[in-house]
Amino acid sequence: MIEPHVPAPPGSPPPWSAPGGSGGPARLPVRPGTGRFLVLAGVFVCAACGLVYELELVALASYLMGDSVTQASVVLSVMVFAMGIGSLAAKRLRGLAAAGFGAVEATLALVGGCSAMALYAVFAWTGAWGGMWASGPRCLLVAFSLATGLLIGAEVPLLMELIQRIRRQDAGGAVADLSAADYVGALVGGLAFPFLLLPFLGQLTGALLTGAVNAVVGGALVLGLFRRDLTRRARWLLLAANVLVLAVLASAAVLVDDFERAARQAVYGGDVRVALQTGVQEVVLAGGTDGRPLDLFLDGRLRVSGRDERRYHEALVHPAMAGPHARVLILGGGDGLAAREVLRHTGVERVDVVELDGEVLRLARTDPALSALNRHAFGDPRVRVTTQDAFGWLRGAPPASYDVVLSDLPDPGITASTKLYSQEFYGLARRVLAPGGRIVVHAGPVAAGPRVFWTVDATLRAAGFRTAPYGTDGRHAGFAAARDRTPADRSRAPRDWGFVLAARTQPRPRLDPHGPRPIVLDDASLAAGERAARATRIGGLPASTLVHPRY
Repeated sequence: MIEPHVPAPPGSPPPWSAPGGSGGPARLPVRPGTGRFLVLAGVFVCAACGLVYELELVALASYLMGDSVTQASVVLSVMVFAMGIGSLAAKRLRGLAAAGFGAVEATLALVGGCSAMALYAVFAWTGAWGGMWASGPRCLLVAFSLATGLLIGAEVPLLMELIQRIRRQDAGGAVADLSAADYVGALVGGLAFPFLLLPFLGQLTGALLTGAVNAVVGGALVLGLFRRDLTRRARWLLLAANVLVLAVLASAAVLVDDFERAARQAVYGGDVRVALQTGVQEVVLAGGTDGRPLDLFLDGRLRVSGRDERRYHEALVHPAMAGPHARVLILGGGDGLAAREVLRHTGVERVDVVELDGEVLRLARTDPALSALNRHAFGDPRVRVTTQDAFGWLRGAPPASYDVVLSDLPDPGITASTKLYSQEFYGLARRVLAPGGRIVVHAGPVAAGPRVFWTVDATLRAAGFRTAPYGTDGRHAGFAAARDRTPADRSRAPRDWGFVLAARTQPRPRLDPHGPRPIVLDDASLAAGERAARATRIGGLPASTLVHPRY
C-alpha cells in the first residue's frame, strides 16, 4: 500500500516563513477546494509561459544562427537536462515552498521575458566583432536555455509541496493533478506562440508579455493564497521583486520598437527602408534610393544585391532558355528578377511563378526600387503568380506542361529548404517537364560548399536526370547568404554561385545564339564556370531524400 504523501516534518522555522507556517496545513483565505483550483490554475499558466520561453529561444536561435534542427536540439536538450537539475535543487526549498516558488517565478519571468531581447542584442552588436565574440550568441543561447530549464524544473516540486499542504492526498493523485494542469498549459502555450504571440506581437514583445503574465500569476498565487506562510519582511521583499521585474519588462516593452530599429541598423546598416515580419520570414529592403544599390534580405540572408544580382540571374536563366521555352515555370523567384530575364527571350508565351511569401510578391510589384529592378515583370500579362509552397504545388501540377523549370530557391544548406532539394522534389519537377525540357537549379556556392553542390547534382541524377554543373563568380561578399547568417561570417561569405542544368538527355550549358545577349554572361565565362565547377567534383555522394536529408 502506498502511504499518503506527507510533507517533510519541519525543524526550526525557516527565516523566510511565518512561525508555524511551513509544516502543517496551509492557512488559506479561501476554502481548500478553491485553493487547490487556484494552485492548479497557476500551474496551467506557468506551464504555458514556460513553453513559450522554450519556443521563443528555438525560433530566435534558428532565425539568427540558421540550421533550425541544430538550434532546436541544443535548446531542448539543454533545457530538459536543466529541468532535472532544477527539480533536484528544489528539494532544499521544500521547507519554504511558498517563498521559494515566489522567488523562482519572479526570476523566471525576468530571465524568460528578457531572453529574446538579450539574445538579439548580443547577435546585433557583438556578432561582427569576430574572435572570441563570434560564438557569443550561441553561448548566450545555451546560458538562457540552462537558466530557464533550471527555474522551470524547480516549479513542480515546490507546487507539489504547496498543493499537499492545502489538502493531503496520495502522491499519485497529486502528481496526476499537477501533470494534467502542466500538460494542458503547455498545449495552450505551444499553440499561442505561433498563432497569437508571434504574428501579432513579434518575438521580442511576445516574450516580454509572457514574462509579465508569469510574474503576475506567480506573485498573486503566493502573496494572495499563501501570504500567511511568509513573514512580513518576506512578503514585502517578494512584492518589491515582482514590481521591479514588471517595471523592467514594461520599460523594455515601451522601448522595444526603438531597440529593434537600432539592432536592425547594427545588422543591416543604416539604409533600411522596409522591415516586416510576414507569416513566412522577416523581409528587409535596404538601399535602392539616391543611387545606392538595393539589398533584399530574407530571414537575415542576402537574397538580392543590386551590386551583383545580374550575374546570378543571367547565369540561372539564360543557359536553360537555349531550346524550346514557350512555357516557363519559376519556383521561388518572388522578387521578379528571374522573370525579368525570362521575358527578354522571344517566343515566351507563359511564365508561372510559384512563390511561398505573398509579401515578397507585393513588394516586387509595389516597391519603387525593386519593381524598377525587375522591370515590372509581374505586370506582364504572360506572367501568372501563385502564392503556394513549391513542393505542394508541383504535386498537383499537370504533367509535361513546361519547357523550362527554374529553381530559384534559398540555399540548400538551410534546413527549411532541404525538401526543395530532395529526390522526391526533383521527381515531381521531372514529371512537369515536357519532352526535351530542361531544369536549372541554384545549388549553392561551388568553392565554399562543394559537398552540398555535388549532393544537389547527385540528387538530380537519382531523380532520373542527366546533369551539367556550372558556376559563376563575381558575388559581392558583404553579408552571409548561405545557411549561417551570423555577421561574423561576412568575411567568409561565398564569392560564387553554383548551378546544375539537368534534362532527360545530356544537357550542355550554352547561350541561345538567337536569343538576347546577356549583359555580363557570355559563352567564354559560361564555359569557364563549367570547367571550374567540374574541377571541384566529389564523387560517390548519396542522394538527399525527404527522410534522409544530406545537406
